[in-house]
Amino acid sequence: MNEFLLRSLTPSVLGILVRRGADFAAAEDAVQDALVEAVRIWPANPSPSSSSRGDPMRDPKGWLVTVAWRKFLDATRADAARRRREDLVDEEPAPGPAPAVDDTLQLYFLCAHPSLTPSSAVALTLRAVGGLTTHQIAQAYLVPEATMAQRISRAKRTVSGVGVSPARAKPRARGRFDQPGDVATVLRVLYLVFNEGYSGDVDLAAEAIRLTRQLAAAIDHPEVAGLLALMLLHHARRAARTAPDGSLVPLAEQDRGRWDTESIAEGVEILQAALARDRLGEFQAQAAIAALHADAPTAEETDWVQIVEWYDELARLTDSPVVRLNRAVAVGEADGPRAGLAALAALNDSSPSSSSRGYLIPRHAAVAAYLHERNGDLATAARLYAEAAQKAPNLAERDHLTRQAARLNARGCR
Repeated sequence: MNEFLLRSLTPSVLGILVRRGADFAAAEDAVQDALVEAVRIWPANPSPSSSSRGDPMRDPKGWLVTVAWRKFLDATRADAARRRREDLVDEEPAPGPAPAVDDTLQLYFLCAHPSLTPSSAVALTLRAVGGLTTHQIAQAYLVPEATMAQRISRAKRTVSGVGVSPARAKPRARGRFDQPGDVATVLRVLYLVFNEGYSGDVDLAAEAIRLTRQLAAAIDHPEVAGLLALMLLHHARRAARTAPDGSLVPLAEQDRGRWDTESIAEGVEILQAALARDRLGEFQAQAAIAALHADAPTAEETDWVQIVEWYDELARLTDSPVVRLNRAVAVGEADGPRAGLAALAALNDSSPSSSSRGYLIPRHAAVAAYLHERNGDLATAARLYAEAAQKAPNLAERDHLTRQAARLNARGCR
C-alpha cells in the first residue's frame, strides 16, 4: 500500500466532500472510512500509471471521492437527526474523474479556527491535512490514543459550523476564509507542530516541513516562505544537536560538518527571495538569524553584531520577552558578557505574560548562568545552572544544565 499517495490525496478528497455539502466532522469520518477501504482493496504498492483498465487505481483520487461520498451518505441516512440532508441522495454525482481542485489551503485555515486551542488546532491539522492516524498523533504527543481521539473529536465539532450548508452546498459561514490575516494563525500552528520534536513513530519536524511546503505551493506569501526557510535551517542542524548518548550539544560545540548543507542552501535561497519582497515578518527575521548561524564556518566566526541587529528587528515586530531573552545572549557575544547581563537586567524590569512565563523561567536562569560564567563569576553561574535544571521542561535539558552546574562546582573545588 502506497501510504504517501493516500496521505497526499486526503486533503483534496476531504475538501471536495466539504464543498459538496458535508460538514467537516462527517466528511472527515467518511474520508477515514474510504482510506480503510483503500487499504483493504487496493493492491500493494499501487501505481496509477500502470493499473489496468477498470482498476480503481486508474483514478485513485476519483475512487476515494466516490467511496467517501457514499460513506457519508450512508452515515447521513442512518442518523435520524440528519434526515434533513436526505435530499443529497438525489444529487449524488456520477462516478468519474475528480475535479482538479486543491482544497488544502482552505483546510489549513479551517483547522486553525480561532475557537480551537493551539494543541487542538495542531492535532486537527495533523489529522485532516497531514493524513496521520489518531494513533500516530497520540504517539507523537505521548498521550493515550483515547485522549487524542477525544481532542480531535471536540475540535471537529467546533469547526463543523464553518464551511458550507448541507442543502445544495450553499455558503453558510465563510468568514474565516475571507480574512487574509488568518495566515498568521496557520503559520503558528505549523510552527507548533515543528517544535513538538521527534518522539513517536512520526517525525513531527519533518511532517511540519512537508505541510509547510504544501502551504508555500498554495499561497504566495513571504511569511510562509520565511517559515519554510526557518524550518529548513533549524532542521539542517538536527544530526549535530545530540551526542551518541542522547545528551544535548550546544550550538557552539556542534560538529558543523554534520549539518545538512543542502537544506541550508535551500533555506537561504527561499529566505533571500522572501526578503527581496520587502515585507518583513517575524518568521523571516528568525530565519535570517538562523542563516547567519549556518553561514559561520566556526562558532567564533559568527557575525553576532548582525544577529543583534536582526533581534532588534524581531523585537520591533513581536515585542516578545522570549525574543529579548535571546537578544541578551547575542549582545553578550557581540559586546561582552557585562553588556549581555545589562540587557538581561532590562528584561527583568518587564513583566512577561503568563503564556511565556513558563518558557522564560528556566531559560532566563540558564542565560544568566552562561553570561555570569563568561564574566568569571563561577559560583553564581553554578547556582543559576542548578536552578535552571530544576525547572527545565524536559529531561534532556535538565541533564545538560545539571552537568554544567557540576562542571563549574568541580572547577570551584580545585
